[in-house]
Amino acid sequence: MRHLTRLFVYGTLQPGEPRWSSLRPYVADEGRSVTVPGELYDTGLDYPAARFVVGVGNIIGRLYGLRDLDVALAHLDDVEGAVRGRYRRVVVVTNDGADAWAYECGDPGLLLRKIPSGDWAQR
Repeated sequence: MRHLTRLFVYGTLQPGEPRWSSLRPYVADEGRSVTVPGELYDTGLDYPAARFVVGVGNIIGRLYGLRDLDVALAHLDDVEGAVRGRYRRVVVVTNDGADAWAYECGDPGLLLRKIPSGDWAQR
């Protein structure tokens, strides 16, 4: 696996969302607003799903540096369902050129309704 120290979040791992408490202990900086090429979907389950595809739109989120990287990623893989195949951790490139980890939908059945704005807060 690539040694990346940043994570792009676009849904319930963002501040003020239900899973922020799972990410917060590992956050090493203030984060910043960024976009990543792709499509965002409402799953109908109170959390979103992303497909990272260039040329179809942009997903709005935040980019954070992480500390305790191996522990953080193992914990987040479990929280995000990567262990069970619902999501998978992938490398993305933000529209300003930063490489980061992100969680992409691994279960097409979760792609219920596209969110045209690419912003989970505007669903």
